[in-house]
Amino acid sequence: MASIFTKILAGEIPGHFVWKDEFCFCIMTIQPIRAGHVLVIPNEEVNHWDDVKPAVAAHLMQVAQLVTKGIKAVIPCKRVGVTVIGLEVPHTHIHLIPIDSMADLDFKFARAMPADELTATAASIRKVLVSQGNLAADL
Repeated sequence: MASIFTKILAGEIPGHFVWKDEFCFCIMTIQPIRAGHVLVIPNEEVNHWDDVKPAVAAHLMQVAQLVTKGIKAVIPCKRVGVTVIGLEVPHTHIHLIPIDSMADLDFKFARAMPADELTATAASIRKVLVSQGNLAADL
């Protein structure tokens, strides 16, 4: 059975895309810990992050770095935290979370965000990324 992320990538379920290329895609999570919380997801469904092909894993981190620059340009924060947990969905994904303290990484703060806010934030991040020459964000 396809994961929710595979269904989003296939257009079966709506998603708020920030990035899409031949190896991965990035979307706003619908239950962010904080505004600007983005997921970096390989196109191929792989349950455990340590089973992701090394070249794809490296690509995911490169994209995470680029998207982080977009997040920091749009969301006021001291840093963007990075975490891979994998308990919520059996499809590897990297969380990029704007933070000001370690406490900001606590998933107990995750809350549903209105779709219009997710759409607006995704558009703002994409605009920054495109202005930096990242065509994979020009969706």
